[in-house]
Amino acid sequence: MDILQEHLVRARSSGGVFAKAAVVPPWGIALPGSIQLIVHMVLKGRAYLWTDDHSKAQELVPGNLALVPGGRNHHLAYSPGAPCISHEDFLAKRTNNDTSNNLDTSVFMCGAYQFSGDIGSGLLKTLPPILVLQTTPTEPLRQIITLVSNELNQPSAGHQTVLDRLLDLLIVYALRASLEQSPAPPAWFSAANDARLGAALQVIHSQPENTWTVPELASLCRMSRAAFARNFERALGEPPLRYLTTWRMTLARDFLQAGELSITEIARRVGYSSTNAFSAAFLRQHDQRPGEWRLAHVSP
Repeated sequence: MDILQEHLVRARSSGGVFAKAAVVPPWGIALPGSIQLIVHMVLKGRAYLWTDDHSKAQELVPGNLALVPGGRNHHLAYSPGAPCISHEDFLAKRTNNDTSNNLDTSVFMCGAYQFSGDIGSGLLKTLPPILVLQTTPTEPLRQIITLVSNELNQPSAGHQTVLDRLLDLLIVYALRASLEQSPAPPAWFSAANDARLGAALQVIHSQPENTWTVPELASLCRMSRAAFARNFERALGEPPLRYLTTWRMTLARDFLQAGELSITEIARRVGYSSTNAFSAAFLRQHDQRPGEWRLAHVSP
């Protein structure tokens, strides 16, 4: 079981391309930090990307992909510090489809993504304020960027859907690359690739409803109970059964926020034999019972 895939599926991500532009200077867009994740891709020319300090602007050229998680407003422009307007005003006033031979023309695409619940938020927390990925011609990311460029140059039936689905692929490849390149990836990502611990971590994530014991998990990893417990805590930062409880509570919060399951059904799905047992465990973690937590965290 692919744990990154598990996180992506449970995060219930959704997104779409919201800006496609071919522009000549001067131009600049201001984008709000309220959007959970924005993707920027320059297909021709160049652009500069920054948050608060334009002296730290990062240059984007064809073959680059930038991810900007929500939090702070950010800016995309033809030069660092250029005046920027809202993306709504930009699209209304400045965008055109002219990709003529003007040497100063920049062609770019922006997409917005939303993630649900704690699992989605956890993925976004692995990202820096701005992540620029540089690709080589043989990398899958570069190949997807080429497909996007081709679709923008020669749109056909289903044009917007094609761009949105290519954006889905870009997000998966970009998150994978960011985790692989990160100097401090989340513990679960590193441990999932650990030959000693991967089997236990995979069943905890894929089968949280099972009544796992430390000896059972150790057996899956072909280790003694003591060696397994020691190595697991060193890699994940907490003992195996506490990690299992933490994951169960994360799933429970996401189920509660989604509002699609009863508390009894949630209890069963996250490994508790009764609603009372689940409620007691949830209360210990959150100082609220599941029903109280749902009322406090779910918009009417």
